[in-house]
Amino acid sequence: MGKKKRITVISEDGHRITVLIYSPDKSSDLPVTGVLWIHGGGYITGMASMAGMMGMAPRLVKDHGCVVVSPEYRLGKKGRYPNALNDCYAALKFMVTSADELGIRKDQIFVGGESAGGGLCAALCMLARDRGEVNIAFQMPLYPMIDDRDTDSSRDNHNLVWNTRLNHYGWKTYLGDIYGTDEVPAYAAAARQSDYSNLPPAYTFVCTGEPFYCETLAFVENLRAAGVEVGLDVYEGLYHAFDMLQPKKEISRIALERFENAFEAARKRCFVDNPS
Repeated sequence: MGKKKRITVISEDGHRITVLIYSPDKSSDLPVTGVLWIHGGGYITGMASMAGMMGMAPRLVKDHGCVVVSPEYRLGKKGRYPNALNDCYAALKFMVTSADELGIRKDQIFVGGESAGGGLCAALCMLARDRGEVNIAFQMPLYPMIDDRDTDSSRDNHNLVWNTRLNHYGWKTYLGDIYGTDEVPAYAAAARQSDYSNLPPAYTFVCTGEPFYCETLAFVENLRAAGVEVGLDVYEGLYHAFDMLQPKKEISRIALERFENAFEAARKRCFVDNPS
């Protein structure tokens, strides 16, 4: 998937995190789109190197010439909110401050991720908007894990890969003592957001058989109601992360092609300035 470099950044609580940087084999004379890609795993498992092995991120480097940055954010009890989010935010700020060295455009920083990575992507865009330190041009939270409360699709879901039992465990681990209370902030569970205005334009997809179907649709509807442009593809049946687990299936190839089309469309029109 191109060249890989490992560096260390420091989160705002002083925690040192590893960040993997994937860049094309052939470097560009001009800065390219920079993508912060956040791995999934229910907030309890996974690793930054997943971005270089599976899912959408490898295509962004190999076929689209982007630089992808993947943070090794804290997981499980060590990653309990807000630690994982703070780690991702540190990686995002690093992209801006080191844009020249990374060879990326400061005015075209995208953020994406699958599952819990999609949840962190959505929350990170909200945090960045509210802090006003980094401007994100486009977001790609794919089948995001964003609602700690049961929905019609996450309740009594016994499908493959991710189900109600695992969903409850993931959220309990991530939220700790605030799980099941009204104290959960939108930065922890993006579906609790009440203000969707001025968030970056977005693209996502989801299948109808997985737990995150309803929360993804609600997220899209809330963004659109706030005037945010959103692209959405829905696939019937299937199961969570079908595209990553069976990438050679026809439906997975279709999902990849539609994602890439949405990504390229965003590259042509989504720009936003960042501090020098």
